[in-house]
Amino acid sequence: MPMESSQWVDVVEDKYKYQLDHFVIPGHYTDDVESILIPHGLIMDRIAKLAQIITSEYDNERIVVCCVLKGGHQFFSDLVNYMKKALNKQGKTLPMTLDFIRVKSYENDKSTGNVHVSMSEKELQELKGKNLLLVEDIIDTGNTMKKLLETLDKYEPKSVKVASLLLKKTPLSCGYVPDYVGFAVPDLFVVGYCLDYNDIFRDLDHICAISEVGKRKYAA
Repeated sequence: MPMESSQWVDVVEDKYKYQLDHFVIPGHYTDDVESILIPHGLIMDRIAKLAQIITSEYDNERIVVCCVLKGGHQFFSDLVNYMKKALNKQGKTLPMTLDFIRVKSYENDKSTGNVHVSMSEKELQELKGKNLLLVEDIIDTGNTMKKLLETLDKYEPKSVKVASLLLKKTPLSCGYVPDYVGFAVPDLFVVGYCLDYNDIFRDLDHICAISEVGKRKYAA
């Protein structure tokens, strides 16, 4: 079931627009980002809360936590670490196995709408009857995730839920909302905390809005 908007943190650009000189960012990105939208400490605290919410909704049955690469790997790592310490419906720790899937849909700062999935046919067939938790960095238009879910559904998993650190507030959205959301962000191209622009900015801890200078510099 999609998360209600009252349950996530709504990042309003004018309110959550921190100056670059108020935080530590790599010097090589000084001209490449406009502002900091979500500082690293706030990201981590929100992930800890999401881990509690997610784990509390499962029983003792093992789940497969599946990282959507590449951007989702940092969120995935931190979320799993917090979930290991959280308790399920029965007040016990949650059995988990980990998996990875690579999905490609971006070219420069645009979502192409085409989805390329890295899993083999055999790997997809092994998902039958399992409880999946897909961990994604950002839901933009939602088209990529919808197509991924349609693909996975053909292989009959027992359940599929999606946790996304970010949900972009864009008029181009297809209306898809994941089961778990960390932050809703303005309609900007955001980078940092392993969200990339053509594989750049993964070494930036904070989530920032990319500048026009950065877009031009790192365009494919």
